[in-house]
Amino acid sequence: MKTLFSALVLFSALLAQAAPSLEETFASQGRLILAPFASAPFPHPERAAGHTYQGRHFPAKDHYADNTVALFIPHGFRPSTSLDFVIHFHGWTNTVASTLRTFQLVEQIVASNKNAILVIPEGPYNAPDSFGGKLEDADGFKRFMAEVIATLRTRADFKTQDFAVGRIILSAHSGGYRVIAGILDRGGLEKNADEVWLFDALYGHTDSFLAWAEHTHGRLLNIYTDHGGTKEESEKLQARLIARGTPTLFAEEKALQADALRDSRFVFIHTDLAHAQVADARQQFALFLKTSVLADR
Repeated sequence: MKTLFSALVLFSALLAQAAPSLEETFASQGRLILAPFASAPFPHPERAAGHTYQGRHFPAKDHYADNTVALFIPHGFRPSTSLDFVIHFHGWTNTVASTLRTFQLVEQIVASNKNAILVIPEGPYNAPDSFGGKLEDADGFKRFMAEVIATLRTRADFKTQDFAVGRIILSAHSGGYRVIAGILDRGGLEKNADEVWLFDALYGHTDSFLAWAEHTHGRLLNIYTDHGGTKEESEKLQARLIARGTPTLFAEEKALQADALRDSRFVFIHTDLAHAQVADARQQFALFLKTSVLADR
């Protein structure tokens, strides 16, 4: 038994050594930078004592201490005086690593051929929590984007370092909706976002999304499921817009046409997919990218 246990320990150690790092996993498609950010969502004073959900406590040291931010630069990316970004916020019980490995966001931004950098900040680490930490603070997003630019200046192999923030797309799956609403309300940038994408994520803060869209004329894409908890709020918002005479596009996800998607500001997409499938099962993240305001590589 002791010999078998030792063999299992050795086998597990060999597997750990053989497993590629995140940077190695995506090296064939571009460059992934993992960096600690002072402006990352966490740690944050409001979660200094952790968080309790449905009687279970999630300690700060395990769930609210990771300040990792992932930045992915696709092969063929062309830097200029302004850089465009797609910033994605993961949902409950997820992490940066699990998001990258599960939802094919890197593969989809590569396939879209868009000249943009993908950014994924660590949210509540593997916890059932929508709180966005420092990115919900006043000017928190402004500080975050300044650190994104500073990190690229020191870590990316661009020939020029004379660049600033260009277009921004804010994307969220599930519980990531709340941090986007906070950014739209008080992020600190003049526009904060050019587009907002909600992947089964419209659970609330609807007035924040609506006010942003009306103020900036940005594009709001909302894909929702029957059982993910967002159907009622999605249909309420659509009804509000129709009652006000605001042009909206409603489509079944299977019948979605790229041209219609490209030409519409308020988009509501109903899907038969499960909650965890809405971003990648039919490559919807890539479709949203292809029809976005972003330039091609």
